[in-house]
Formats: sequence, structure tokens, C-alpha cells
Amino acid sequence: MTGKNCVGIASDTRLGIQAQTVACDFQHIFSIHDKLFIGLAGLASDVQSVSSRLAFRHNMYKLREERDIKPKTFSAMVSNMLYERRYGPWFVEPVIAGLDKDNKPFISAMDLIGATSLTDDFAVAGTSSANLYGMAESLYEPDMDQDQLFETLSQSLLAAVDRDALSGWGAVVHIITPEGVHTKTLKARMD
Repeated sequence: MTGKNCVGIASDTRLGIQAQTVACDFQHIFSIHDKLFIGLAGLASDVQSVSSRLAFRHNMYKLREERDIKPKTFSAMVSNMLYERRYGPWFVEPVIAGLDKDNKPFISAMDLIGATSLTDDFAVAGTSSANLYGMAESLYEPDMDQDQLFETLSQSLLAAVDRDALSGWGAVVHIITPEGVHTKTLKARMD
């Protein structure tokens, strides 16, 4: 979700096999650099594989270009990487959030073969995406400051996962600002 010179990305922390919960501390959001994060919803083994490949590709880009990758370029890189495997895809839905060099928020979302959707307000992915769309549409306002963005993002996520038995069990919220990243862990229903 975007704000004024800030962007936020949030995820639940549940790892499950269908209706069985395996862990309550699974990482779905990964830092590419200080102003760029990617969230990966989907199959746990593919989340880990894709995140490690993206870290490798970013490191190679940084060595070659001697700078961090821009969010829009990274989005194209992720889309290309997913499309390469279109006949045997990774089962992940990426959501990319970051700030560009002018601290303008950037958000993109993709399906499992890399079809990209760019947006100016918010993007959702995962099992509770229908609930998340409804909550985010209800609560989102343009040009929120970082505190308002955190509150809106947190309330949207918690309200949506409370209505989905396959997600929740805790949440983590990252707010990316020009000064740095503010990360908070939230408690959620655990039943």
C-alpha cells in the first residue's frame, strides 16, 4: 500500500499444509535493499527458492552496475524470471514494494507466470486476496503519512485474515520511508 513518500508491505506468518498449521513464523517478505522489498505468497518451498534466486540476481546486478536496482527494473527482472519457467512455474505470487530514487512509491503484483499489474494505491496476493481487496478498498486513502499507512495496512490485513482459515496466526508490517524501514510484528487470532 502506498502513502506520501512511503510504501508499506505486510504479510501473515502462517505456514500450513492445507488446513494444518505447521509454523507461525514463516517469512513471506524479503528485503532486496533498504528501499525495496518483495512479498511472496504461495508454496513454501517455491517461496524459498525464488527468494534465494532473486537475492542472487540482485547481487549480480549490484556487482555489474555498482548500484542498487530500481523497483521498476526489479519488477521487470522478477517478471522475466517467472516467465522463463512458464511451462513449469513456481507457485508464487510476488508483490513488490519500494521507493524509487525520488522517493516515489512503487508497487507491482504478478501472477505465477510473471504477468505484471502496476498500481498507484495497493496490491494483494494470497489465499485471502478477496478479503484483502475489500478491506483495502474500504480503508485506503491517498497521501497517508507513515503512521496512517501502518494503521491502515495493519487493520486491512488483520481484518482480512480473520475471515480466512488458511492465513493469519500473526503478521509482520514493513513501512519503507526515505529515512529507513520500520518493521512491526502484530499478533493475530490463533484459533
